[in-house]
Amino acid sequence: MNLLKSNCDRTANALISAYEAKQRIMDYVKPVQGREKINIRSALNRILDEDIISRINVPPCDNSAMDGYAIRSSDVPESGISTLQMIGTAFAGKPFDGQVDQGQCVRIMTGAKMPAGADAVVMQEDVQTKDDSITLTHHYKSGENVRYAGEDMRVGQTVLTTGTRITPAEIGLLASLGIPEVMVRRNLRVAFFSTGDELKSVGETLGDGDIYDSNRYTLFGMLKRLGVDLIDMGVIRDRQDDVRQVFIEASGIADAIITSGGVSVGEADYVKSTLDELGEMHFWRVAMKPGKPLAIGKLGNAFFFGLPGNPVSVMATFYQFVQPALKRMLGEKDGLELILSVPCMTRLAKQPGRLEYQRGILSHDPEGQLIVHSTGGQGSHVLTSMSRANCFIILPAESAGVEEGNLVQVQPFYGIT
Repeated sequence: MNLLKSNCDRTANALISAYEAKQRIMDYVKPVQGREKINIRSALNRILDEDIISRINVPPCDNSAMDGYAIRSSDVPESGISTLQMIGTAFAGKPFDGQVDQGQCVRIMTGAKMPAGADAVVMQEDVQTKDDSITLTHHYKSGENVRYAGEDMRVGQTVLTTGTRITPAEIGLLASLGIPEVMVRRNLRVAFFSTGDELKSVGETLGDGDIYDSNRYTLFGMLKRLGVDLIDMGVIRDRQDDVRQVFIEASGIADAIITSGGVSVGEADYVKSTLDELGEMHFWRVAMKPGKPLAIGKLGNAFFFGLPGNPVSVMATFYQFVQPALKRMLGEKDGLELILSVPCMTRLAKQPGRLEYQRGILSHDPEGQLIVHSTGGQGSHVLTSMSRANCFIILPAESAGVEEGNLVQVQPFYGIT
């Protein structure tokens, strides 16, 4: 990502750039300790904590890539017609027990072991059959339509490395090696809660001035996708003692603590002051929009992420800073951050000073080229802008806005959400 590093000083209240914030967070957090061996069916979305070395060749033997006829390529000249005698059939799991000699062939099915003497497979569509013989009209080279032993994986080859997130492809790969169990990193325990006297949980009745707590449910969804162990601690009222108590409780049971709200400097914002009292504050103000107040620190052995209170700010700061940090804590290898440069078909307003993550809709124009439109209102309280969006439009701190048709940097949600 092409973000400008901040040149501001390092006083406690100084704004730091989004680039510096991400680098400092990633240097700050550490992987959790502990591992366990589990069945591969239970390993989906877990982080591998061992290198996987192949103990077999995959495939284990030379085999046919399609249904056809196993032949000796030397029996088929560069031009002219060749007739071969069919001497048997090879099935997957039931090889032909014999040798293919000059002028002979074997009917073979996809995945069947190559018969001794044969070095190529003729597609069944390319031959004419009559009784127990086949006729070919063009040449086949040695190795055509043959899958060789160890072509996918070889004995002794490192096929998966520590830090790999196990997806369906990895589960299939492990199964193809005959491996029933793998060692994975201990799962991450994440406690999360919202703060605010005005917040009501879903199902409660709203009073005058109340709002429903959407942030805790959004955090639940984002954390659930990561596969971490969730500890939902509910809504905490804006009272110093209540905030202090939940901090103490959460730090004793979690590896990471995430809050939303209470990290500004208002009279009823106790998250930052309590973190200063009970733990350590690494930094708390980032030159970005949405999401300027972002408290990063530690409570005991737990890393702390204090997110802003506005719904869009919660999601933007989680995806840009918290999610990469949690993946680092899980021991996952750093992934590729996909940033595209595409024409923006909407005029975007912006004041210089802070990097902005505006919400956009990435699509194709009639010629099939990628373009992006704004979702409309970009207020940090407008959660519908996140629901409509499928990407962030990233506007550098020095940008003074974008005219229609200008190129902009786009971060697709696919891969981060």
